[in-house]
Order: sequence, then C-alpha cells, then structure tokens
Amino acid sequence: MVDMRVTPSTPTVYIVGAGGQLGTALQERSAQAPDSVVWRPLTSADIDITDETSVAAALGDLGAGDVVVNCAAYTDVDGAESDPEGARRVNVTGPALLAAQTAAAGAWLIHVSTDYVFPGTPLDGPGSAGDRPDGYEPDDVSGEPATVYGATKLAGERAALDADPRATVVRTAWVYTGGPESRDFVGTMRRLEQTRDTVSVVDDQLGSPTYCIDLADGLWELVAAGPRPEVTGTVLHATNAGRATWFEVAAAVFEEVGAERSRVLPTTTAEFRRPAPRPAYSVLSGRSWAAAGLTPLRDWRAALHASIAEPGGSLP
Repeated sequence: MVDMRVTPSTPTVYIVGAGGQLGTALQERSAQAPDSVVWRPLTSADIDITDETSVAAALGDLGAGDVVVNCAAYTDVDGAESDPEGARRVNVTGPALLAAQTAAAGAWLIHVSTDYVFPGTPLDGPGSAGDRPDGYEPDDVSGEPATVYGATKLAGERAALDADPRATVVRTAWVYTGGPESRDFVGTMRRLEQTRDTVSVVDDQLGSPTYCIDLADGLWELVAAGPRPEVTGTVLHATNAGRATWFEVAAAVFEEVGAERSRVLPTTTAEFRRPAPRPAYSVLSGRSWAAAGLTPLRDWRAALHASIAEPGGSLP
C-alpha cells in the first residue's frame, strides 16, 4: 500500500509507467524501498510523458531529494518499425521532458533502457562483441542500432542525459516475470508447453535473460544508495548474470515445469522472420553495476527457477 502521509521533508519516489511490467514489479517489491521514502505510482492515466503540460502537472510537487524512475517505454519492437513517430514520442520526447523536470527541481531521474541500443552484430561478424565473455560495457555503443525501437531508446538515453546531466540510465535486457498468464517469453513458453507437442525456438540470438523481480530489487537498491557520483550522469547495466540463447531459455522453462526439454527444437533467425531484426548478440556486462557498489543480480538460471517455483521470489 502507498503511504500518502507525505511531509515536506519526505522524499518521494515517482514510478512512471507503473502499469507496466517493471513498474508493477517495483510496486510489488516496495518492501525493498528505503524506510525514509514514500512511493507514488503514475500510470498512463496519471501522466502522458509525451506532453509537457501533463508531465508538469503530474510532477508538480517534485522537489530536491525526490526520485523519478522512468519505466515507461514504447516496447513493441515490431510495431515501432511501422510507427517510428509514435516510438520517438514515447522513447525520446518522454525521457527528455521528465529529465527537464528533475533538473529544474533538483530531483534524480533513473531512466530504464535496453540492450537494443547496441548494433547486435553477429558473433562472427565485423565489430563483433562475441569475444567478450562478460558482454557489452556501457561505453561500447557504436554504430547504429538495427531497429527503430533501439534507435529511439538510444536517442532517449542521450536526450535524458542532455536535459539532466545528473540522471542515471539503467540498461537491461530480455525482461520477464514468468507467470503462466504473462505475455513475456517465459510465460509464452509455459503456455505453449501445455498446447503443443514441440516448440521451435531460435538458437542463434544470445543475450541476458532478466527476471523482473530481481531487476526491481536492484532498482530499489539503487534508489536507497542515493544519487552518488558513482551513478549520476552515467549508464549502468543491470541484468541477471550469465548468458543464454532463446532456445536455452525455452528448454530451461520446459525443465522447470517438469516437461522434456527435447520437445524444444532449435531453429535459426533466418527461419523465423520478424518485421524488426533481432540482435544476434546483446549480452550486457554487469561490471558497471558492481563497480557502483550495487549487488550483482544472480545467475539467470537460478532466477528462472525462482520465477516458476517461487513466483515473486527475489534474492535470498
């Protein structure tokens, strides 16, 4: 429950995009929030981040010491290809308007971004990051993202930092909650296991599966640590540790629900065409997160187990 008994000296954490996957997880994990703050959810009904008047009204009480966590985004990767202007409004204009508010108020913006800002070149292609066992570092962005979604998210990062140089960008990847009814990859695999004899899943896209609950706990830890020099004006990566292909994640889901992993069949990206190209490589290194004094997120396989066996479970 949100404690609305706010005094002028009580810092408030505004969760923008509170109706989405990560925003919901932040609310569910609010017990991880520091005792010295209260939190206020802002859904799309409360704030239109693409409209300056709406942003100013929703954040009218914003003050120094407050925190804005922006989880709102245009995340339809395929849809963005045919709606670039819509993606730009949400992913670029929105963060810029939020950052202008936090800069004016002396508040702190934490803006959530994505692995799609990287080109995602093939493991054996030019400029490949595949020889890095720990994945991309925050400063490795070079070249153009392969999708409208990625391009707008990268532009949004830059717009936020330009408008508020004290902002913190947190990139994550392959986020899921894993519930049997969830629309994410893990939830989809759980449903397909019930309805299909076999499932074909691409085995040539490598990334960092991330349990939404662990990410939410990490963001609350970041909030609790405060806007220190180690985190302000910079980009951090927060994902569960390790790496996997979508095929490996799907096979692990089948194992977790007691099904035969042999029912998951590997396929290639070329055989599974989508309007927006998917990155062949988008593993994110967690070094920046640890270097900022924050707790590394656990291994992706342990997190997947928790998402199915102990829904809502976080680090022990």
